[in-house]
Amino acid sequence: MSSWTSLRRVRGLGTAKDGVHHWWVQRLTAVALVPLSIWFVTSIVLLAGSDHARVTAWIANPVVAVFLMLTLIAMFYHLKLGLQVVIEDYIHAKPTKSACLLLNNFGNTVLALSCIVSVLKIAV
Repeated sequence: MSSWTSLRRVRGLGTAKDGVHHWWVQRLTAVALVPLSIWFVTSIVLLAGSDHARVTAWIANPVVAVFLMLTLIAMFYHLKLGLQVVIEDYIHAKPTKSACLLLNNFGNTVLALSCIVSVLKIAV
């Protein structure tokens, strides 16, 4: 074992040199999703049985729109990070892995932006 390997291990640098950062960001999004998910589920339960006008008025509230967008950003980013780990760990063929990682990034970005645009369209 060389001294570089030990030095990298002490600094927290993995083979890709950003494993610790990835791990921390995934934990951060998970922690952020706890209160956001509680807020979202509580809101949906309280809105159950409401008509379309009431739900759109709720989304049009600026505070609600910001919280919805924060929830969407944290959720899709957390999903992207989690799927990336699964793809990197379980898909071994290089072309398939690259295609799946690209699809993961593209798909989550498109879905997140679509949801955020929908919220903004109602809110504005």
